Amino acid sequence: MDVVPNHNADAVLPLHIHPVARSAPLIVVGASTGGTEALKVLLLAMPAAAPPILITQHMPALFTKAFADRLNAQCRITVKEAEHGEPLRGGHAYVAPGHSHLLLALHGGRYLCELSQAPAVNRHRPSVDVLFRSAANVAGQNAIGVILTGMGRDGAQGMYEMHRAGAYNFAQDEASCVVFGMPREAIALGGVDEICALTDMAPRLLAHVAKAGR
Repeated sequence: MDVVPNHNADAVLPLHIHPVARSAPLIVVGASTGGTEALKVLLLAMPAAAPPILITQHMPALFTKAFADRLNAQCRITVKEAEHGEPLRGGHAYVAPGHSHLLLALHGGRYLCELSQAPAVNRHRPSVDVLFRSAANVAGQNAIGVILTGMGRDGAQGMYEMHRAGAYNFAQDEASCVVFGMPREAIALGGVDEICALTDMAPRLLAHVAKAGR
């Protein structure tokens, strides 16, 4: 059986944290085992005027579009599979396709979705670490990170990098996780600002968005 090399996010993009001016917030979310249901709970609670949301859920390529379409039919926000070069819009959530890393990019003063078929990171493509590092690089203090239930440590390093860049980060608590792996690792690295139950996540996120907008 082939062994997938265990690359880190350097295989996709370098870490380049620099000061970023305050602007409208955006949310980046990572999840794995148990994440499909956790994301449903989170996104169902989001109002139509929510900030843009980028999501990396570990899932095979055959299923990500159908997953996004199901959520779209249930949520007040628009949920779709991310497309390369697509500008971010408020009230929209963008799910990483199962064949590519999803990155946040900035071109001409606008945030865009960027897709990459660079090597797997933490044995995953898409990888949460890649999404979070891209948010650290280009959004800094304007990013809000969320790490949900999942096995392993994908996202922990990227969340720490976001924290260093000035982002505010949330982790799902152990009691409401199917697997308290990814959140535990992110907390241990020191990149998490708040730990909360899944049902409290959306209200806490929205409260922070409102505070940041003052």
